[in-house]
Amino acid sequence: MKKALILGIDGQVGSYLAELLLAKEYQVIGWVPATVPVNYANIRRILEKITLVEGDLGDQSSLIGVLADHRPEEIYNLAAPSFPASSWDETVLVGDIAGLGVARLLDAMRLVLPESRLYQASTSEMYGEPVEEPQNENTPFRPRNPYGIAKLYAHWTIVRYREHFGTFAVSGIMFNTESPRRGVHFVTRKITRSAARIKLGLLKDLHLGSLDACRDWGFAGDYVEAMWLMLQGDSPSDYVIGSGQVHSVREFCQLAFEYVDLHYGDYIVQDPRFVRPPETVQLVADPRKVNQELGWQLRVSFPELVRLMVASELESLNG
Repeated sequence: MKKALILGIDGQVGSYLAELLLAKEYQVIGWVPATVPVNYANIRRILEKITLVEGDLGDQSSLIGVLADHRPEEIYNLAAPSFPASSWDETVLVGDIAGLGVARLLDAMRLVLPESRLYQASTSEMYGEPVEEPQNENTPFRPRNPYGIAKLYAHWTIVRYREHFGTFAVSGIMFNTESPRRGVHFVTRKITRSAARIKLGLLKDLHLGSLDACRDWGFAGDYVEAMWLMLQGDSPSDYVIGSGQVHSVREFCQLAFEYVDLHYGDYIVQDPRFVRPPETVQLVADPRKVNQELGWQLRVSFPELVRLMVASELESLNG
């Protein structure tokens, strides 16, 4: 039985990954931070099937201890503050955890468990203002916020450890991952939650910024399959993980409100507080490498994803 360590198992992606690995009969160790409160909602259904450990990406000794005690063959690092806009309020913390924390983890592996394999959750935020559309593994990085900068430090550290020490470490450059477990402060969850609440008479309207803003959205439950595949090959390599399609906030709203038999235009209030500067080049994935080399394909379509998220909101509110 293979053993995997998931850092950030309590997040949306971590919880879907844990479910996937359990289905593949892995022994799953879930790492949760010792220094901040943990929300167990996403992993409540699997708590009896996993082993939870506490640690700190800011503490090298805690990482060494977890690796020495549990000796996982596979390590998935999904532990980092995940809301780019707020990273300006916590620049040092984000840099320490999302950037230097990965260097500490790599060094702990080198010292204790050099034969293990590491998946690092990189992000499309590293492209920032991209020079081309769509973005692939060779597109230059131009991050625009502390989160993207920290992730880029981690990304290049992965590359250099791979070259210098022969570490089996890979980065998945993930575009927007969505699901019913997405944090409520993200626009997708804000839309689906509001549509359900408006339908049930619990809310009157929804305040949003530009409805023409576009993103490459995909289902987190699909993306974790690509992450697993990246650690199963003979040689490590980095991959862009995304749908390869862009959809607007307007499209997302239209589908979400249609699911509850409402017209989004009757309830959306465009609020200047949430308007961001227009983007000249879209962030959109070119997933051809992961499609061709690993055989990974997105299974849940964009309309299916929106309906899945609204249905989950309704079930939660009615339950």
